[in-house]
Amino acid sequence: MPTALTIAGSDSSGGAGIQADLKTMTVHGVYGMSVITAITAQNTTGVFGIEDIDAKMVEMQMDAVFSDIFPGAVKIGMVSNAQIIESIVKKLREWNAQNIVVDTVMVSTSGHDLIDQSAMEALKSKLLPIADIITPNILEAQKLANMEIKCKDDMIKAANMIRQYTDASILIKGGHLEETADDLLCCKSENIWFNKERLNNTNTHGTGCTLSSSICSNLAKGMDIIDAVRCAKEYVYGAIKDGMDIGKGNGPLNHMYQYV
Repeated sequence: MPTALTIAGSDSSGGAGIQADLKTMTVHGVYGMSVITAITAQNTTGVFGIEDIDAKMVEMQMDAVFSDIFPGAVKIGMVSNAQIIESIVKKLREWNAQNIVVDTVMVSTSGHDLIDQSAMEALKSKLLPIADIITPNILEAQKLANMEIKCKDDMIKAANMIRQYTDASILIKGGHLEETADDLLCCKSENIWFNKERLNNTNTHGTGCTLSSSICSNLAKGMDIIDAVRCAKEYVYGAIKDGMDIGKGNGPLNHMYQYV
């Protein structure tokens, strides 16, 4: 069975973070494992508290996973301080991890900052350089590129700016565009657009976590990056289009729409 590891924060409401990642890996037929970096108190209406896990415990969790069931791919989500980022990079290098997907989680769907400035610098200087693919949304790409993104041409410019930090493929998600939900994949010297119409559904909590975990699962199954992104995009589109409505705020997509 293909194996994958998520290194991320816990979402008590189950729509994002570790919980969304493991659901996604399971429905992709991948054995999912987890390293928890933070515990959050949150639901569909917002984030009410964040408590980081000690960096040494993060390292111990990673050693426990890699020494027993080596993951075929690794997804990294919420990492809210520099020390945890440094520990993750250290262990990924020690274990020679492959197929590293970095979801640059910086802002929650409800608008809460999830990363401080020192962590931002560590993310750019230490984590992004070892990634195989990074998956910022437009708000995150604006922070990484230090520019405003209003259109698809701006997405291309931002991807070129982000290249100063990484040689990884860069997937800028277009969910915050006004007219479409087109994603841009900058893969080596090639720009590939994945075009989708915008769905009229505000229940999109955990979309970024789910997309990156789907990409991670597809890489673990042996797909190349382009096919992994294409299939992940279709999966997330279907999970949003399903129209599940849970919670009083921005509810989650339906990770299990193909099975219920």
